[in-house]
Amino acid sequence: MKMAPHLSLCLTLCLLVLPPALITSVRAQDDEERPAVVRPAVPDDLIDDPHVREELGVNEFTAPSIKRIFDDLDKLAPLPADELVHEMPKRMPLNRTDLALEIGFLIADGFMAVQAGHMNKIEPLAKDLSRYGRALGAGERVNRHAASLLENARKNNIEALKKELTATQRDVETDLIHLRDVDLAHLISLGGWIRALEVGAHAVEKKYTLERAKHLYREDIADYYEGSIGALDPRVSDRPDLKAMRVIIAGLRHMMVLGEDGEPSEEGVKEIAAAARKLAILALNRKN
Repeated sequence: MKMAPHLSLCLTLCLLVLPPALITSVRAQDDEERPAVVRPAVPDDLIDDPHVREELGVNEFTAPSIKRIFDDLDKLAPLPADELVHEMPKRMPLNRTDLALEIGFLIADGFMAVQAGHMNKIEPLAKDLSRYGRALGAGERVNRHAASLLENARKNNIEALKKELTATQRDVETDLIHLRDVDLAHLISLGGWIRALEVGAHAVEKKYTLERAKHLYREDIADYYEGSIGALDPRVSDRPDLKAMRVIIAGLRHMMVLGEDGEPSEEGVKEIAAAARKLAILALNRKN
C-alpha cells in the first residue's frame, strides 16, 4: 500500500511532565549505552523531509512518515474507517509502548477523518493527541499542533490539516530521539501503518479490483516493520503481543509477494485484511 513504512524537550522537562507511573519506560533512562542495533532501511518512498532529518543527524533512526503511508489511500476512497472503529479507553495506558502504538492509531485516524471530510472528529482527536503528547514528553509541541488542527478544521483546510498531522508525528519523533526513546518513534509509525493497512485492506475487500488491490501488495513495507520490531529493545520486542505481531507481519510479507503473473488475487486480499485485523487487536491490547 504505498501506504507506507514514516518524534525537543530536554530530559528534565520530560521528567517534570510525566507522572511517576508513566516513567516505567521502554528502556531505563540512565547513562548506559545500548548495544548498537542494525535497523532495517526505510523504503525510500516512505521517508518524509529527508534533508531536515539529515540536519538533525538522526537518519539511522528515521521512522516511516505516517503521511507517506496515507498518500496513496486517496486512491482507495471512500475509506470505511467507521466500519472498523476502535474505542480507546478514557484511561490513559500506563505503559509507554502502548502509548506509542495508540498515538500512531490516533494520527492515522486523523488522516482518515480529513480524507472523509469529517471535520467534527478533529476536536476530540486534537484533545487526545494533546493528552498522549504530554504523556510521552512532547506536550508543548503537540499542543501547538492541536490548536492548529482545530483552526484548520474550522476553515475546512484539508491540506493544512494533513501537514499538521505529519508535523505532529515528526516533532514527537524528534523529541523522543533527543530523549533516547528511539524505539517509541518506530512504534508510533508501526501503529499508524497497522491502522492504515486494516482500513485499506477492508476497503479493497469491499470493492475489489486488480488496480486497487495492487496498493496493498507492499512486501518491502511489511519486511521493514517485521525487522523494525526485531530491532527494538529486547524488553519491548520480547513482549508476547509484539512477538505475535512480528509473526503476523512476517506472514504478511509472504502474502504480499505477487506470483509469476504479477497479479494480486481476491483471496489474497481477504487474507491480508484478516491478518491486518488481528494486528490491530494486538496493537491495542494494553499491557496494563
